[in-house]
Amino acid sequence: MIKSKQLSASAFLTLAILVCSSPHAHAAQCGNGPAGFETWKQEFAGEARAKGVGASAISALMATNYAQATINADRSLHSFKLSLDQFMVKRGSAAIVARGRGMKQRNAALFASIEQRYGVPAGPLIAIWGMESAFGSQRGNQNMLSSIATLAYDCRRPEYFTDQLYAALKLVDRGTLSAGQRGSMHGEIGQTQFLPKTMLEYGVGNLESASGALNSTANFLKAHGWKAGAGYQPGESNFAAIEAWNAAQVYQKAIALMGRQIDGGE
Repeated sequence: MIKSKQLSASAFLTLAILVCSSPHAHAAQCGNGPAGFETWKQEFAGEARAKGVGASAISALMATNYAQATINADRSLHSFKLSLDQFMVKRGSAAIVARGRGMKQRNAALFASIEQRYGVPAGPLIAIWGMESAFGSQRGNQNMLSSIATLAYDCRRPEYFTDQLYAALKLVDRGTLSAGQRGSMHGEIGQTQFLPKTMLEYGVGNLESASGALNSTANFLKAHGWKAGAGYQPGESNFAAIEAWNAAQVYQKAIALMGRQIDGGE
């Protein structure tokens, strides 16, 4: 049995060839500061061209800058470590609920249409809308593509944001997004703050408009198992769809609680 644990010279050569030819063998090298960003862009652009990304999107990628503000924000996501009560206070939940109830009344026809189509009631949608962008008033002013490219280059979560970058480049290629699209620190865009891959998969309208963003959010929730008429508090069947929207447990619970309050519950 000792032979089975030994590799011949030819086997070593075969293994080396397989490693060198693997999809990740020549991947652009991540970094932890701005120094290597321009080199990384050149390498990534070559990979993107080989995958069929068009000239307009490549040009947009090459025009991106290292987004230090995005890195600073990514290293200081402290609010998700708060207790639920602390998080609710910090994120202004009482104001979101109060204003959200008015939004529900004033846009009754829109929310009725969304619920009929997707089965999602107004409460959780309005809670997400208020939490993500203060009802569209705070959508961010960072260059979306620079933010996403910086995070794809950064060594903290390169795989996740590489997928986001390819989605963003595809949207630029299609003309759905421009190279100058503005967004939040991590590249989220629109009134409910979609990342590019989520937009590509679930966007059903203009995310900069309330109607497009809310319909797209409801479409996302339905695609993640939302059942019309079922509960959405922790332990109820629709809470899993809220969990899919954001991975932070304190955020998930806050949305469920605010949604219930907006929908008329205590």
